[in-house]
Amino acid sequence: MMPANHIAERNAKDAQQEFIRNFVEAKPDIVSFVDNCLGWNEAGEFLRFFKGSFNLSIAVRNSVTNERVVIRFPIPGKVYDLWRGKKVKHEVMVITYLREHTSIPVPRVYHWGLTEESPQQLGPFIIMEFMEGENLGDVLKKPTPNEADLAILDPDIDEAKLGGIFEQLASFMLELSRLEFPRIGAISKDAVSGEWAVTEPPLTYDMNEVVSFAGFPAEHFTTMPVFDRSSNYFAARAQCLQIHLETQHTVAYDAKDITWGRYVARHCFAKLIPTYGMIDDAGPHRLFCDDMRPSNMLINPETMEITALLDFEFTNVMPAQFAYDLPWWLILRDPGIEVSEGETRKQKFLDLFEPRKEQFIHAMERVEARSSRPTGEPLLSARMRDSWDSGRFWFNLASRNSVDVDQIYWQFLHKEDLGEAMLDTATLAGKEEFLERKEVQFKAYLAEKQSDTRFDE
Repeated sequence: MMPANHIAERNAKDAQQEFIRNFVEAKPDIVSFVDNCLGWNEAGEFLRFFKGSFNLSIAVRNSVTNERVVIRFPIPGKVYDLWRGKKVKHEVMVITYLREHTSIPVPRVYHWGLTEESPQQLGPFIIMEFMEGENLGDVLKKPTPNEADLAILDPDIDEAKLGGIFEQLASFMLELSRLEFPRIGAISKDAVSGEWAVTEPPLTYDMNEVVSFAGFPAEHFTTMPVFDRSSNYFAARAQCLQIHLETQHTVAYDAKDITWGRYVARHCFAKLIPTYGMIDDAGPHRLFCDDMRPSNMLINPETMEITALLDFEFTNVMPAQFAYDLPWWLILRDPGIEVSEGETRKQKFLDLFEPRKEQFIHAMERVEARSSRPTGEPLLSARMRDSWDSGRFWFNLASRNSVDVDQIYWQFLHKEDLGEAMLDTATLAGKEEFLERKEVQFKAYLAEKQSDTRFDE
């Protein structure tokens, strides 16, 4: 993994703590705001707080009708401040689109707005339906005495129960894979015509992470276009991966051979686009949710029916091949992190993942057997298997993951007989200058951290 920037992380933590204090103090105004927005005539009452990876929420109940809703705000420090409004708008558009075009259980949006419309100017917000159910991630994970332990799929889980859950998720993924768009980016609905279109560049999970925590220049993304071809999108991603390496000042924390290995990996990644990044190059492109995983889903523990899919903030129309991948979360572990921890951890991950891969593909085959499909459309189950067998799964994952791209490249995409030979002479000639530049940046980072009194606490 990329060495952390503790200054950026501390800045983010300070911003989060300040917002949380203000949010808690504003609780009465927030409840009153929800009451007014929904016309509840002062029947609204506070139920509880929720804190997620990117959002802070309050559940509010109508004391007369017992109706419940959630009002949710993106947290500064978790979401790059200038993108909080964009994040909210994009999620509202995706939820609205899914409710119109799929049977996927997503919450109804009652109201949303930007900072200037919010109580005490707390920030952009969404008021949405309160969805019932238990967290699916908690249902699937192995029980441990320590809640802080990393989640992993329970090896003793009832196989019939898991198969049923996989079939439901396969059905959702099949629906998503059939939503077609001519361009790559964020969707919106024209207020007059009611037509849906890709109108803005994408806002992704990885973009938020590198800008918030790695020193990546946010202005680079303001000039990002809407893409017509997958290959152009991947070329832009390859450039972003190289910019990330240049602008993260902690890279030289590692030994020089590791630092140079990152440089080689990111430049070689660009060379792999003709091999891995040309599936349905000209479209149609598909809606893809980068954060669609069990911890963002709810399930009825009695019937094992999935009752809600949540958190679509970083959902965009993306290269179609993303929608043809297996779910990365099949054993509840992040593959990028697992393979970055060494050969033993990598093999252990694969040993656990492979059987679940087969189980999920078989679940998809059963769903497809019950579903009609457009004439000439390949089976999604076959596409998933091909993506895994060809290594495209790992190329796609690397393209979305600036932190772990280097390890993914060296573990799964590197060809032993090529290596640095894939790079041109001019690129290779810059080795010493690159290493020196990263060393200078790292020393400046250490000096800044040493002078920061917050780290004396």
